[in-house]
Amino acid sequence: MVEKLSQIGSSGPKITRRKTRSVRVGDLVIGSESHISVQSMCATKTQDIKATAGQIALLQEHGADIIRVAIDSRRDVEALVELRKGTSARLVVDLQESYKLAKSVAPYVQKIRYNPGHLYHHEKDTPVFEKVKYIVGVAREHDLALRVGVNFGSLDPAQAASGQDRFDVALESAREHIGYLEDLGFTNYVVSLKSSDPNDVMDINLRFSKQFPEIPLHLGVTEAGMLPLGEIKTRVAFENLLAQGIGDTLRVSLTLPYAEKFQEVLVAKKIIADVNAGRFRSVPRFEHDGLNIISCPSCSRVENEAFVDLAQQVRAMTQEFADKKLTIAVMGCRVNGPGETDDADLGLWCAPTHVNLKRGKELLGQFSYDEIIPRLKAEIDAVLSSRPSQA
Repeated sequence: MVEKLSQIGSSGPKITRRKTRSVRVGDLVIGSESHISVQSMCATKTQDIKATAGQIALLQEHGADIIRVAIDSRRDVEALVELRKGTSARLVVDLQESYKLAKSVAPYVQKIRYNPGHLYHHEKDTPVFEKVKYIVGVAREHDLALRVGVNFGSLDPAQAASGQDRFDVALESAREHIGYLEDLGFTNYVVSLKSSDPNDVMDINLRFSKQFPEIPLHLGVTEAGMLPLGEIKTRVAFENLLAQGIGDTLRVSLTLPYAEKFQEVLVAKKIIADVNAGRFRSVPRFEHDGLNIISCPSCSRVENEAFVDLAQQVRAMTQEFADKKLTIAVMGCRVNGPGETDDADLGLWCAPTHVNLKRGKELLGQFSYDEIIPRLKAEIDAVLSSRPSQA
């Protein structure tokens, strides 16, 4: 049973942080003894050094405490080496599926994020504990922080196959990796438990904070989508959690044009300031009435920059269905694309030159970026016509 958060009034108290231990990220401290830090992620391809350097500078200029870049190949590492020469920003790398790249990136970053649900991809015969031990060894050698990033859209497939409730699977994944880290004597880490559903984010972080009150939490509503709804979804989760002292660092994940990526930082700072001042602009729970578009943040993992335009086209085309109870997921890459589209009525999972169209878990076909909108419209009509109440 998922615990429900109590309602928060319109004029609550300032943020009173729960006591969590300190985690060092270079010269920054994450934890209750420090401010709530704000993170963002470069939208540009890491190997596009000029564009990514520009993104780092843009995010740093607008107050990002930590900036994340994706690393998935040796060429990405080579790009990171060049990027570090031109910036003093605190950088965190997302290892995606290549855990052994940790050693190559370690001299150039302050933090490494890994997803327990992705460690199975490489060296499948190597026990997960040994992979974590490798990452911890690198982090200890280079005095880095770690983030264990559990995501509902990419849960460990072995655990997900157990038939347990996804909350239990996510919490079990987090507990397992906390156990690994603690057994290895490594405590310089934070944990995140993310979903595209703000209610799930509230509930699972509340449950986690009761079980592990001392471990700092990174908050995020992943695939929150486009403005203004993306901010609204994020506010629902953050306002509820921050008001209860839960959350030591956070990221607002929005689908934005690359030049506007800094909006993630500004929105995050605005939410923190509002909660700290007792101003609550959202509601206790997110109501899934009517159309719900889930779209992942524009980030360097996105296979094609046309993804951002596609998400905006989907929003424009679907306005006529605003009052229909319908969930559409528009995902930009392979990382969370399969999982998030599985749970949607209709899902678009973007590849470099085509878009995979899904109805639930069923793949309907692959279509060009020019073809996909009319085909999506036809599928929406088909879904709605199959519902007697909406015929």
